[in-house]
Amino acid sequence: MKLTLQVLDPQNGVRAEKSGIDEVVLVHDLTYEPGDRLCFAVEQPGCHLVFSLDQGLCASLAYVAGNRFEFRVPFGRDRDPYPPQSFLAQRHRLFVRAARPDEIHSRRNLALNPWDHHANESLFPHSFANVETRGEAVFAARNAIDGEMANDDHGIWPYTSWGINRDPEAALTLQFGRLVVINEVVIRTRADFPHDAWWERATLAFSHGPDLSFELRKTGANQTFSFPERTVEWVRLEQLIKADDPSPFPALTQIEFWGREVG
Repeated sequence: MKLTLQVLDPQNGVRAEKSGIDEVVLVHDLTYEPGDRLCFAVEQPGCHLVFSLDQGLCASLAYVAGNRFEFRVPFGRDRDPYPPQSFLAQRHRLFVRAARPDEIHSRRNLALNPWDHHANESLFPHSFANVETRGEAVFAARNAIDGEMANDDHGIWPYTSWGINRDPEAALTLQFGRLVVINEVVIRTRADFPHDAWWERATLAFSHGPDLSFELRKTGANQTFSFPERTVEWVRLEQLIKADDPSPFPALTQIEFWGREVG
């Protein structure tokens, strides 16, 4: 499978590019400018790739439903959810490769994607929410699936979270981009007490099958809930019931869905 990595400017001019079969590594010494995009293209959609578009962020295994994925290099406050060394080095390394069958078909966290963003329509998993606190990057839905676990503070990396702006109707949806099989959810709420509150109950709505509700407690530790296998295309975390606590600020640091590919 042919793979291509690119760095594009705001006018779609190619600043750097490299192609290969099943694996590509692109190294360049450019200084990123506002509007630059980091991209990869695949010959055929519906494949699994392992990739990293900057050495400051970990590699990720993701499902690519389209032929192309683009990531706009963040500047200003949009950089706050990312490690401070990311995108700023004098030398940059991007890579992408076809995932191995054992990587694809192993039981894993199917919700992990540190490269997700609002405009993403081709790389899965993808998260979105009906509310994000003040529209700030440090409270965006994508923070709940970026793999960052620090939750005893709030704000810039690594203390990012999904913030609900005190909205009792807040809901977060995770799209897998294809059918997958899941049987476990891991919830890690933000635990910057006493600044934070917490939810005492939450519900999962599935694309296929009945809803599932569960009780949550005041803790900074992972809370894990198993259930019979469900074959789903998306899951929505909703009906978040805040505990009786003076703080108005419950938030979600991370959500994981453990399972496998169909078949």
